[in-house]
Amino acid sequence: MRYVYVDSCSVIYLIEESPHFSTKARSFFAQNVGAHVCFSPMVRLEVLLHPLRDGNTSLQKDYEDLLGSMHLLSITDEIFDHALRLRARYRLKTPDALHLATAQHYGCSEFWTNDNRLNEAADSMAVNVFADI
Repeated sequence: MRYVYVDSCSVIYLIEESPHFSTKARSFFAQNVGAHVCFSPMVRLEVLLHPLRDGNTSLQKDYEDLLGSMHLLSITDEIFDHALRLRARYRLKTPDALHLATAQHYGCSEFWTNDNRLNEAADSMAVNVFADI
């Protein structure tokens, strides 16, 4: 089974309407239907923030439904320690370091993102879902 980690931006563009990005995200996910898609509590925090803040229960439900179809990877103290090292070495933002450390800890073969800044830290596992936009 192919385990992939999806970061928050990919989930947001999959659910919400964004010119160019939403179409690309939906197409990319459809082309990779066989992948076992994983996420962390950090993704959940990031994607649900605005719907909760805005009282948008419909959008919140859309996110909860999508996340319910994916595999949740917990964030352990060991992952926080690895994220700290990634953040220090590659100057990543804390959320990015946590996303990447979680994916690496659980042995995901790919890290789906739109952030090319993660390429160096992620080695060959970074896949820019939106590369040709």
